[in-house]
Amino acid sequence: MMSVTLRPATFADAPALAEHNISAAAESEGLRIDPATALAGVEAVLRRPEIGRYFVAEIHGRIAGSLMITYEWRDWHNRISWWIQSVFTRPEFRKKGVYAALYQYVLELAQKENVYSVRLYAEKDNRAAQAVYQKLGMKQGEYIMFDHIL
Repeated sequence: MMSVTLRPATFADAPALAEHNISAAAESEGLRIDPATALAGVEAVLRRPEIGRYFVAEIHGRIAGSLMITYEWRDWHNRISWWIQSVFTRPEFRKKGVYAALYQYVLELAQKENVYSVRLYAEKDNRAAQAVYQKLGMKQGEYIMFDHIL
């Protein structure tokens, strides 16, 4: 694995994070995301850490990958779960341990912050991503996700 620097994202990273989100939407779901909307969405999270946080992985000073976490209150456990979202690794840095490093970084932070669990959802046909998540110790959950987009 290459030397990866992991850190919380800053406002200076917003354009790169928006670019990652646009690319991820196109690759994973065939969606075209408006660049202005993508940037505004990233900036909203960076302005309001109570709704989420972005983290980046850098290689040689260049952002190689990123992810966002959002929060879910677990009343049965009186603790928070984190949802990993907006995962993206630039193609030239794939299969070099970038996501694994980001994931480990988030797990260590979650343990320090007494988080109940770290979760994510994966596109049902994205077998490559599912294999990565399983290799890192994640297990498929018992729930089926339902959506009602308004």
